[in-house]
Order: sequence, then structure tokens, then C-alpha cells
Amino acid sequence: MKVPVQWLCDYVEISVPPAQLVAKMTQAGLEVAGVQVIGLPIPEGLRVKAEDQGPVWARDRIFVAEVLKVEKHPDADRLTLPTVTWGEGKVKQLVTGAPNIKVGDKGQKVVLALAGSVLFDGHSEQKVLKELKPGKIRGIPSDAMVCSMREIGISDEHEGIIVLENDAPVGLPLADFMGDIILEVDVLPNMARCLSMIGVAREVAAITGQKLKLPPHEVQAKGERIDGQVKIEIEDAKLSPRYSAVLINGVKIGPSPGWMQRRLAYSGMRPISNIVDITNFVMLEWGQPLHAFDYDVLVKRAGGKAPTIFVRPARAGEVLITLDNQKRELTPENLVIADNAGPIALAGVMGGAETEVTDQTTNILLESASFDFVSVRRTMKQFNLPSEASVRFSKGIHPETVKPAAQRAAELMRQYAAGAVCQGLADCYPAPLPPQVVNLNLHEVDRLLGMEFPKAEAIRILEALEFTVRDKSDGTLDATAPPHRLDIQVGSADLIEELIRIHGYDKLPATLLADRLPRQETNVPLVFEEHVRDILVSCGLQEAITYALTMPEREQPLAGFANREYVRIKNPISNERVVMRQTVLAGVLEVATANLRHTDGVTFFEVGPVYVPLAGERLPAEPRRLAIVLTGKRQPEFWNNSMIGAAKLREPLEFFDLKGIVAALLHDLHVGEATYLPSKASHLHPGKSATLLVKGKPLGDFGELHPKAAESYGLGGRTILVGELDLEGLQAAVPVRYQFAPVPRFPAALRDIAIVVPEGITAERVAGEIRAAGGELLCDLRLFDLYRGESIAAGTKSLAYALTYQADDRTLTDKEVDKAHKKIADRLKHVLKAQIRGEE
Repeated sequence: MKVPVQWLCDYVEISVPPAQLVAKMTQAGLEVAGVQVIGLPIPEGLRVKAEDQGPVWARDRIFVAEVLKVEKHPDADRLTLPTVTWGEGKVKQLVTGAPNIKVGDKGQKVVLALAGSVLFDGHSEQKVLKELKPGKIRGIPSDAMVCSMREIGISDEHEGIIVLENDAPVGLPLADFMGDIILEVDVLPNMARCLSMIGVAREVAAITGQKLKLPPHEVQAKGERIDGQVKIEIEDAKLSPRYSAVLINGVKIGPSPGWMQRRLAYSGMRPISNIVDITNFVMLEWGQPLHAFDYDVLVKRAGGKAPTIFVRPARAGEVLITLDNQKRELTPENLVIADNAGPIALAGVMGGAETEVTDQTTNILLESASFDFVSVRRTMKQFNLPSEASVRFSKGIHPETVKPAAQRAAELMRQYAAGAVCQGLADCYPAPLPPQVVNLNLHEVDRLLGMEFPKAEAIRILEALEFTVRDKSDGTLDATAPPHRLDIQVGSADLIEELIRIHGYDKLPATLLADRLPRQETNVPLVFEEHVRDILVSCGLQEAITYALTMPEREQPLAGFANREYVRIKNPISNERVVMRQTVLAGVLEVATANLRHTDGVTFFEVGPVYVPLAGERLPAEPRRLAIVLTGKRQPEFWNNSMIGAAKLREPLEFFDLKGIVAALLHDLHVGEATYLPSKASHLHPGKSATLLVKGKPLGDFGELHPKAAESYGLGGRTILVGELDLEGLQAAVPVRYQFAPVPRFPAALRDIAIVVPEGITAERVAGEIRAAGGELLCDLRLFDLYRGESIAAGTKSLAYALTYQADDRTLTDKEVDKAHKKIADRLKHVLKAQIRGEE
């Protein structure tokens, strides 16, 4: 929320420098995320971002001026020559092309900048400061200018010059008239009461020890009585505890006063008209959104009779065309404002187009109400209609704010729209909230804060926050929450938080823990996850972290995820986050798609839980999964393309690269008895995928993503390697203890063997037979070549292995190695009917 300090001063005296005010507000829970200085030098100690710094309005060069006359430029149709004064005897003729100054005009109050002023260049797309220098424009000398909003740094508007209100003081330095400091405050959910100028002022008053000055909200109602002109009915008090309306007759639609337009503009809102601006102004002042209906349209819809306003859930099949001219199909979950003819507004979200205020409106029914924040939030999310009003309603507004805000707005409409306010208030208040009284035990305050907190200080702070405090004889305090506070709950915790944040967290004493430290227990699953992450990062992968919230359609391209039951979110933050995921892979694929828009390859993994509903259980199972996504080349191109093996490094990643990562993971985790079978997963490419089994238990599938599945994720035309493994099963397969082998004392003997086997025999089966025959002397084997070609029979393949023989207690002789090698060859020929290459 943007808080102009000059506006804030209307409600509380600022007794500390701006930098100190920012620090105190942030420490008390109103974090000031940014500061914008308009027209003033940056105060000492105040940190302002470069993009929030604008021109400083020199007090001796930039003034409020009055147009005396406007003449035609003799040599340019689009230019005019206004003559302005900024004090007695101070008159100057200027040249301007502003479309809102015409020949014959006089009396307008404008912003005058004399030569030497430093302003934003109005003709540059970038915000560039430029000194104003004397010159000639189409032959006419000009050493000053009348300014637009963009040139003096208020906004980007540059369509015309600033025209101030009629009573703007001529000759006053602009810095004294319009200069301000704007605080950008991040209002947290527990501080929602501060989504208003008065709410912020209450906090500043309590922090600085000043008194709050509320604006007058008494209304001079001299019109006829409102009785019999409108009726209000609330169907469910839980959905709307209070609804009030004021009737203002004979309004004249026009611009709002300049001071109001400036405050709205400084607060980030665009001025529109006096009626709209007044409702927005009061919303920012009191935190109470308002809505104005065209009363004559309501009467017409009621057949010429006094309208009845209903606050109710929408009926099935009802529709409403909202102010943005969109047709909204309503459901019973939507709270609406309706009359006998149907809905006229989405409660707390947006009004209807038919009853909106137009330039022809003369009679206004002003709504001020309190709605159920859950209902408003649900409707806001359903129709994607965030607004200043819906944000405030969705965080909760106390019903007691309804009446003063309505009266304040009605009086402003009387003053600035020439309206006659009807006597009385149409007020339906079926569910007044009872006062919230909290008993505060001062011993509990001392215990929780770790310090002695004086009773007098506790009473002072609570009364400064507008609590009504009663000092009881038993050493406790009864504190009654003020009517604008919805966040105070039963129990002392909320009050203790109020005490210390106003007193100052920096005043809490530093103490050491007096109790014995609890026994330290290793979080085995977390340690295992971190180990897995370390291994995969060492393999060259990057970790991704994706949303656990998704939508079923995003998971359906993957095998086994069609027509599943999901854990559904009752109040989703968006239409794309409606269920809890049941696969991690889908999210990583989406991240890969986004990254591949600006890079050639990705190597991602993610470790995280999935959420599987359990029949008869309130909570789902949350097993952990490991997902991997690879695509691109093995290595990026480099300068020495002629290097031996460089072409291999530039080849695309394939199935065996992914299998190598899986194998490295199993090896570093000391997981043994791993086998691979052809995968039957429909989202993987047949013949280029595998199922991982450890001790006969399947732990997941990996391989090349099927082209149809790749197309579903926007990855068509690429080779995408994916895998998803069961991390719980993988952790269960990790041995608690494992043996280390000593560094060999004796040299190894190396031999190769190449065999021709039928195509259907896997390399894993061949390796198993080699290990079985090699016995204790065979310490390692490695497949280093696969060949299919004309030199061997069709339907066969050639596999070449590097074998390492070694003994722990001696150097092997050639005779021992030859004997072991022959034993392996004989077994392969006997069991697999293999042909040993080189023996033909």
C-alpha cells in the first residue's frame, strides 16, 4: 500500500524524521519496502532506490502560476503563447503545445518552471533529467515552461499540462504545495487493518506516542427521509453481517477537487470523476470499500417502485454482466447484491454494468457493507478479478467501519458533487459482533518475553492501540479490543505480541537457554535426500524445485495418471493449482519446457513428495520421488573441434547417458543386486527405456520420452530423457553398513574378450555369466564396445568386455590368468552358445 506522508499527517502528527519513522514502522510490523520522494530533497538517512528518485523542485524556480491569457502562435497551428504570472510584477510569456490550453483561456492555475530547473525530459522515452535552458521555439523566445505530470516526476502522463484547482496559491513554491514522500508498505495478513490511511495512522500514533485525529464523518443530511425509498434484506448473516445504504439526490458528475486527485494519484489510483474518486478516497482513508449504484436504474428495474436490495448467494443459472462488460455465469458459491429482477453486483468484487454511475446519473444509492472474506476471496479467484476493494474484503473488514465510511463519503458527495443527502441510513445489521474481551495475566507476559514488563507500560500501549483496559485486583488486565480489530483472538498471545512490537523487539534482553539441550537425533530421510542431491549434482545435474500444486491435465500424458483420484484444494490460489501432485516428473518437464525457450539443453532433477489419497484416511500418503529430465548435447561445443573424441562429446544425450547416471547413483549409495528390464510404461519410448529393479523390486522407469508425451509438454522434435524413481524404496535398499576394499598391493592383469551372441541376449546376462565363471580372481569387467554389422551374422551382435584379474595376496602368473580367462570363454560358449571372436 502506498502511504503519502502529507496525507498521513492529516490523522497523526509526525514527530520524528522520515528515516526514523520508516525504521519504527518496519520494526512494529509495517514493513516499508520502498520510498518515493516527489519534488523534495531526499531526507538524511532515508534510503531511496534510484528508480524512485525524481527531480527536486527548486523553490526559487518552480512555482504555482496563473494563466493571464493565451494567444495564437504566429508560425505554428499547434503551438500557443500563454502569459502567466507567479506573483505581483512577475509576468512571462511562454510557448507550449499542450492540448488542454487553448487560445482565449485564462484563469487556470498551472505549474511554472523557470530556466535552470531540472526536470524529466518529456520527449524522451527514458526518464532522463535535463536542465531547462532558454531558447527559441519557431521564432518565439522561451525561457520557461508549463509542466506535465511526467516532467515533474509524478506519473508518466504527458498528454497535457497540469491544471491545478482554482484556489491553488499563486507564487507558492511547488515543493511546498505538492511535494511529498510516499511510503510503500507491505501489509501482512495479520495487519490487514492497516490497508487504510487511518489504520496506518493508528499504528504511527501508538509507535510515536501521538494522538490519532479522525476525520469528521458527520453528514449534513437535509434531503427527504430515506425511509420507504429503499429496503435491504440479508439472506444469510454469516455471509454479510451488515449492509448499509445512503441515498444522495441531485448529484452533478464532474471532476473531483485537485487535492483529492493528487492524493489518489500519489496512492497509485487514477482519478476518474467526483463520485468514483470519492468512493476510492474513502476506501483508502477508512479501509472500507464502497459502491455507487444509479438509483434511477434500480427504480426502473423495480417497476417504478422503491427497490429492495437483497444480499444472497447467486441462484444456479444466473448471469451478470460486470463493469468490464464481461458476462459472468454465477454459481451458488458467489455472493451477490440483487434486486427483484436479479443480480446487480458481485458482492465485494465488482459491480454490474447496468446499474453503474454514468455522466447522466443524478441520484445515487451508496453501498457500504461487510461481507464474508472467504466468499469474496473465492469469487475473486474464480473470476480472476483482483482489485483494491476485493483485496480488502478478502482480508476481513469489521462491520463497525461500515457506517462512518458511508457517512464520510455522503458528506464529500454533498460538498463536491452538489448532492442532497437523504436523512437517515438504510442499515441492515443482523449480526453485530460481540466485544472481544481478553484477560491478560502480567506474569504470563513476563514468562513469554523473558523480561519484567511494567504494568503501566502495558496499559499505556494497549490504550494507545485503542483497547479499553480494566485493571483488576488479581494482577490481571481485562482488555476489550477496539471495533476495528478482527485479529484479536481469545487468549493472551495476541495481546503480548501487541505489547512487544510497540515496546520494541530490540529491547528484549539477550538470554541463553537455561534448560538442557534435547537429545540430538539424526533425520535419516533428510540425510539420505541430501546425499542423493550431492551425487546427482556431482554427475552434472541441476536441482529444480517445482510446485506441489498442479492440475490433473498436466499429469495425464504420463503413464498411469489418467482418471486418478487426487487430493483437491478447497480454495485454490489459481485455476492452475487445484490438486496435489502425484508425480514429480510432470513439474520438472514444465520447468524444462520453460528453460528450453532460451537454452539448448537442460539436466534437471528434483527430489520431493507426491500426495496419494488413502481410502478411509483423512490425510494422504506422501512418498518421496526422484525425477530426472535430460536433453541436449553431452558437452557444449569448444574450440578444438579436431580433438580425438570431440565429435562424440557433441553428440546428443541418449538412453545410456541416463542409465549411466542411474548406475552412478546406485554405485555411490552402495546399492547392489540392481537389474534392468525393458519398460512397459506407455509414456516412454519402446526399446529405449528400462525398469529398475533392486533385489527384484521395481523402483521406477527411465528412458526416452515417447514423442506423443513430449508433444504434450511442448517438447516435440527433441530427444527427452526422463526417469522417476521411488526414493523410499531406494533408501530401503541402502545397506546400513558396507565394506571398504583395501588398496591393492599387487598389480592387475588386463584381458579383453569379444563375443557374438544372439540379439535377444542382454549385456547384463553376459556379464552375469562372466562373473560366475571368473570367480574370485575377476575383480572388474566393463563393456566397451557394441557392434552390429555385415561382418557378423544377421540377428546377432558383438559385445566386447575389458576384464581385470587380480589377487589380494600375490601377483598372478600368466598361466593363472590364462586359465581363468579360458574358463570364462568356455562358459560363454556352453551356456550362451556364444562365438568367441578371434577363434574363428
